[in-house]
Amino acid sequence: MRLPASLLMLVVSCGVTLADAPRRVVSFNLCADQLVLALADPEQIAGLSPYAADASVSVMTEKAGAYPRLSWQAESTIALGPDLVLIGDSDRPVTRHILRAQGLRLHEITLIADLDTARRQVTEVAAVLGHPERGQKLIAEIEAARARLHAAPKPHVATALLVNRGGYTAGERSLAGALLAEAGLKPPAGAPPGYGGYVQLEKLLMLHPDVIVLNDQPGNAADQGSYNLTHPALNAAYPPARRIILPTRYTLCGGPALVAALDYLTELLTRLAQPPTMRTN
Repeated sequence: MRLPASLLMLVVSCGVTLADAPRRVVSFNLCADQLVLALADPEQIAGLSPYAADASVSVMTEKAGAYPRLSWQAESTIALGPDLVLIGDSDRPVTRHILRAQGLRLHEITLIADLDTARRQVTEVAAVLGHPERGQKLIAEIEAARARLHAAPKPHVATALLVNRGGYTAGERSLAGALLAEAGLKPPAGAPPGYGGYVQLEKLLMLHPDVIVLNDQPGNAADQGSYNLTHPALNAAYPPARRIILPTRYTLCGGPALVAALDYLTELLTRLAQPPTMRTN
């Protein structure tokens, strides 16, 4: 089968041809796990990170179950004899040093904070794996999910703030912020700019977003980190109808996680736009 000229040029520009595409790929990073599972041939995958099958942080756990998982030591990666290791730019520097010292080829997977960067990352990783056409297909799936979200009915809310344990909030330059913006939800005026920042409970109440967004709903104040999220003042101002749950697995990575995240938000907004008597839990 002959590749279209545009795809062939992309492969060549990344220094990979179909003949020398990696045959044993190891992922040492959660986001790389999901990209490899979506874009590589099954026989190319030699091992995945310890988090690959953790449903709290990954949307690809069913596929991940078929492959070996690493320990956090570089030795477990070396033992698999990879010709390509995908590793995060914030993963352990010592591990990266050891792997490079062994002559292994590394490709860094950067953290994603916006959809444009996510699309570029998909294109790049697909080309490195020798399957640029799969990258284009995944990008098309992301765009289709975006279109579904944009077409969804919108509830009568305009501002939202994602509040994590301990009072840390996600800003507009975070992936969570980008996803909420796609859903038509912006931080309230006065919220921490950029990647976000710490917000005391009193300030959160004064910012008064239409809804607060949580990665999960803490049942009680089991520790200091969850105290603010279970405070009576916050519970009074933000009952369940004014809270959105956006699980962590949707806010960590690009690639296939974006499709799942955008479709999750589509279902969420559709439900919130319904009259209260029609909503289901």
